[in-house]
Amino acid sequence: MQISFLPELDRKRTQKAVEEAFRQYRLFKYLSFDEREPTITASYELREGGRTNLTSDQTASIATHNIDGQAGRRAYLERVERAVNRLPRMEKFLIQERYMSEDSEYITDYAIYCHSFNPPISEGTYTKIRWKAFYKIALSLNIEVIKDKVVNNEQPTS
Repeated sequence: MQISFLPELDRKRTQKAVEEAFRQYRLFKYLSFDEREPTITASYELREGGRTNLTSDQTASIATHNIDGQAGRRAYLERVERAVNRLPRMEKFLIQERYMSEDSEYITDYAIYCHSFNPPISEGTYTKIRWKAFYKIALSLNIEVIKDKVVNNEQPTS
């Protein structure tokens, strides 16, 4: 019996989580962040029931949103790029071509394994390389989905 310290992952759910992470990556990378701006026109605000003893600072909340929003996006992009850059050359190339380019939503797996690799690779080889990359990325980004263990031939409850 071989002891393994690496978890056994649910392939479909982990792949879905990694692809969702790359979808989020592309949104952050290729869509601009719209900064909020304070309004300078006074507006009427109905206050019933007396004072709330709360003060609002519109400019501060907008500045916080603008700074934190951009910093959060930048941190996410760096985290994903760092995880991909740690991959071996073939896995890194596959992930960058298929999932990180601006046009990746329109590129098919077939186009990658037939036209991007030189020489072209088979679909089976492509699938193996992609799964190895997804496994490492899921563990690196902490988005892995661990397979449920079956105990006494019983199916896991959902």
